[in-house]
Amino acid sequence: MRLNQSRRQFLKAGTAAAGGALAAKTVLLSPEPLAAAQGSSAKKLRFAIIGIGMEGSGVLGAALSLPNVECVGAADLYDGRHTLAREITGNPNLPVTRRYQELLDRKDIDCILAAVPDHWHMRVVVDSCNAGKDIYCEKPMSHTASEGFEMVDAAKKNNRIVQIGSQRVSSALCAKARELYHEGAIGEVENVELSLGRNDPTGAWEYPPPPDLSPQNLDWDTWLNGAPKIPFNPERFARWRCWKEYGTGVGGDLMVHLLSGMMVTLGWNEIPRSASALGGIFRWKDGRNMPDIHTVLFDYHGIPVYVRLGLGTETPELARFMGPKGILDAGEFELRHSRQKGVDTAPSYYSGGFPQKMRDEYVKQWHAEHEVTPGQEPINSDTLYRGNDWDDLRPHLHTFFEAVRTRKPVVEDAVFGNHAAIACHMANESYFRKKAVYWDQATRSIV
Repeated sequence: MRLNQSRRQFLKAGTAAAGGALAAKTVLLSPEPLAAAQGSSAKKLRFAIIGIGMEGSGVLGAALSLPNVECVGAADLYDGRHTLAREITGNPNLPVTRRYQELLDRKDIDCILAAVPDHWHMRVVVDSCNAGKDIYCEKPMSHTASEGFEMVDAAKKNNRIVQIGSQRVSSALCAKARELYHEGAIGEVENVELSLGRNDPTGAWEYPPPPDLSPQNLDWDTWLNGAPKIPFNPERFARWRCWKEYGTGVGGDLMVHLLSGMMVTLGWNEIPRSASALGGIFRWKDGRNMPDIHTVLFDYHGIPVYVRLGLGTETPELARFMGPKGILDAGEFELRHSRQKGVDTAPSYYSGGFPQKMRDEYVKQWHAEHEVTPGQEPINSDTLYRGNDWDDLRPHLHTFFEAVRTRKPVVEDAVFGNHAAIACHMANESYFRKKAVYWDQATRSIV
C-alpha cells in the first residue's frame, strides 16, 4: 500500500523540525482510539472510490490504513488513475472503470468514497444515495447553493449516511477546542477570525497536468459534465479549482475547512445571515477567474466572523475565537488557550484628568479595594495543546466507516455540509456581485 505525502504532512514535518522551547504549558493530546473496528467480530466493509487524483489518492491510502476495510473497485475518467488505484491498493486486478455507475450497481459494495471536482459532487452523491450506497464526499459539499438541497433530500429520502470531507471536525484538536469553549474557557464568543495564506505555485493550484494526458486516455466531454463545452484542455483538468465553472475557489478549497471547524467548535450548524466580500486576482494571472485574495465578513446570528484567504503570502492557518475571558487560537497543528480576566490591574488612567487631591484619593481607594497579597498575584499563563493536525484524515474516515456499520449519525452530515458550503457560495456571490449578499430562507437562495 502506498500513502501519498499530503501538503499538510509536508508542512507538519517542517514545523516539527523547527520547533523549539514553548513559553506556554504544553499538553499533548492523544488521538481518539480507532479500536471499534479492530475486533474480529466487526463487519469488514467493502468500498469503492470515485476519483483517484491528488485528493482521492490520499483518501484511498488513508482508508486502507484502517482495519476491516477493503477497496473492491475504482472509477476515474482518466485511465492513468486506474493504474494508480491498483498501485495504492497493491491489487493488480482491482476492477476499474470510467463509469462510476458500474460501481453503484454492484451489490457487493457497501459504501463509496468520492474525491471528484466540485461540479461533480451533486451528481455522484445523489446517484449513490439513490443506489442505496452510503457515501463520503470531499468538501465542499456542493458546487452551487441549490445543488446542496438536492443532496440533502437524496440522503433523507434513501436513509443514507453522507459525510463530507472537512476532516478537522473529527480531530482531537477540534474536540478539545469544542470542550474548552463549552466549558466556558473564553465566555460567550464575541468575534471570530479565520485566516490562511499560501505563497507557492502548487498552493495556488498551478498543478502539472499528467504528461500523457490526451483525449484517448481521458473522457473529456464527460468530465465537463454540465460546464460549457470547450476543446480538450489539460490545464483545466489539473487546475480546475481556478475556474468557477468547475470549482469554488479558495472558498470551497480552504474556507470551508475553517468554517467547518468553527461550526463544530462553537456548536453552530447554520447558514450565515449575510456575507460581504472583497478580493481579486493579484498574483496568479494565469487565466483563472476565481480570486487569489478573498476576504469576507459574515454575520452569524449577529456574531461577526472575518475570513482572510490568500495565495500570495504564506501566513499561518489560524482560527481565533475571542470572548471576554480570553482567546482560543486553533492553528494547523496546535490549539492555544490564552486566559484573560477582563479587569483593571491598576487605577484607571482616566484619573489623570482629575485634580491632584481627587486623584490621590481615588488611587488610594482603588488600591484599598483591589490590593493583592504579595505572592498571590494571579498568573495569566497560556495552555498549548498539541496533537495530530486539524485535518487528520484517518479519524474522519474511521467515523464514516463506523457510521456505515452502526447507522449512527455523523456530525458532518449532508445538512451540516450544506450549511458550510452555502457560506462559501455566499462569499463567492458577494465577490462577483461586488456587494453584500443575504440568505433568504423562504426561497432558499442568495439575494
